[in-house]
Amino acid sequence: MTARPDLDRTAGEEAYEPDPRRWHALWVTLVAGFMSLLDVSIVSVALPTLQRDLGASPAAVQWVVSGYALTFALMLVPAGRLGDALGRRRMFLIGMAAFVLCSAAAGAAPSVGLLIAARLAQGLAAGVLAPQNSGLIQQLFRGGERGRAFGAFGAVVGISTAVGPVLGGLLLQVADWRWIFWVNVPIGVVAFVLAWRLLPRSGSGRRGGIDGGGVLLLGAGSLALLLPLVQAESGGLTRLWWLFPAGALVLVAFVAWEQWEVRRGRDPVFDPRLVTQTRGYGLGAALGTVYFVGFSGIWLVFALFFQTGLGLTPLQSGLAVTPFALGSAVAAVVAGRVVERVGRLLTVLGLLGVLAGLGATVAVLLLVPPDAVPWAVAPALLVGGLGGGFVISPNITMTLRDIPVRMAGAAGGGLQTAQRFGATIGTAALPGLFYVVLASTGQDYPLAAAAGLGVALVGIAGALALAVVDLRRTRREEAAEREADDHDDRHWHAVHS
Repeated sequence: MTARPDLDRTAGEEAYEPDPRRWHALWVTLVAGFMSLLDVSIVSVALPTLQRDLGASPAAVQWVVSGYALTFALMLVPAGRLGDALGRRRMFLIGMAAFVLCSAAAGAAPSVGLLIAARLAQGLAAGVLAPQNSGLIQQLFRGGERGRAFGAFGAVVGISTAVGPVLGGLLLQVADWRWIFWVNVPIGVVAFVLAWRLLPRSGSGRRGGIDGGGVLLLGAGSLALLLPLVQAESGGLTRLWWLFPAGALVLVAFVAWEQWEVRRGRDPVFDPRLVTQTRGYGLGAALGTVYFVGFSGIWLVFALFFQTGLGLTPLQSGLAVTPFALGSAVAAVVAGRVVERVGRLLTVLGLLGVLAGLGATVAVLLLVPPDAVPWAVAPALLVGGLGGGFVISPNITMTLRDIPVRMAGAAGGGLQTAQRFGATIGTAALPGLFYVVLASTGQDYPLAAAAGLGVALVGIAGALALAVVDLRRTRREEAAEREADDHDDRHWHAVHS
């Protein structure tokens, strides 16, 4: 099903003139994307050190990680819409400046309370940055170049998530924990200056009012659904379970409000026609959500198994999962070059690779002596990483390819919000099951880790099912279009013979 005329590519797309500095601009935005996503995972390895140095409780120090992830997710869609309305360059510069300042404040925090406050603000700044990345790619690139740009973006997503524990462990080994935050400052300053010079000054070409009601409803509904999950380790699922139905009702009201805004001819914060009338967007967002349930949660399971179960240092733990990051980076770049030709089939093949790699990892955990696992698991993780590189960037490309440039920020923010929802579920469910199995089996760490990865396999299998559905739908539509073209050709020849 194609988009309605009012969602089709606008004149801004037909009048596209390649920006000669677009590839340099891309690298600036990718650095910013790497920093914002890295800060989701890099802090995890420092939690024991933070707890000791700041005299904080486990529940309080957990907010250093979960608070950032929460505000990051809440800001994505509103910031994407603001980028569409006010200009992506402007919003990128605002977000980068705020991210640098909040990083400096987090590194200088004298107490856990001030550190949490700085991290909450840092998450908001990261949420401003992230949707501008995908929006600028939509704005600056077309055709095969767009696929390659999203390939680079997908590599950044995969590497930043996987390499966070490695960099965090390295910084803890050679410097104070505060440098986990301060390292963002010089990189961010350079990125700000380059963005000021290289990013296009033109906006989305369409200004409009900000949908305040939609922002409030979306924020309240998302907060209600995410808060019990980010507090899962301190009993949030038990204490705050009632927020799930409340949040669902608020999001139903949000959808109704957005539909009303469309009927009144106004610009909603998230146009529901992106899901209902834009080919591939709804299924792609659902696929990203389910995939990130497994993809994001496995890193915490690995960290718990390697550090707590095997006694490895944070750096050694991070290095043990490096094969996944390397495989993902290489495959993502390749995927960006071939996605325009291969299409959704690339995602299907990638998900099969992830299933094979993580399935082999589970077998290694259960069959190989624990001391040999860090080495024995490397080939399986490499296979999983190669598959993962064929998932994230192609899915972004396929999900956003029919989105009008004027709505690229909101659409990209919506897609990343879906991924953050999946990541939040995964980072709560997988470690939670790890601890449950650990307690019920007399501290059997390999079995607990295998159980956590089993949940990831279920999520990835769900993503594979969605990818197959989308592949079959796409092939039916392409066959119907070919048949229509053949019918038109036969009719023309019949008329002119």
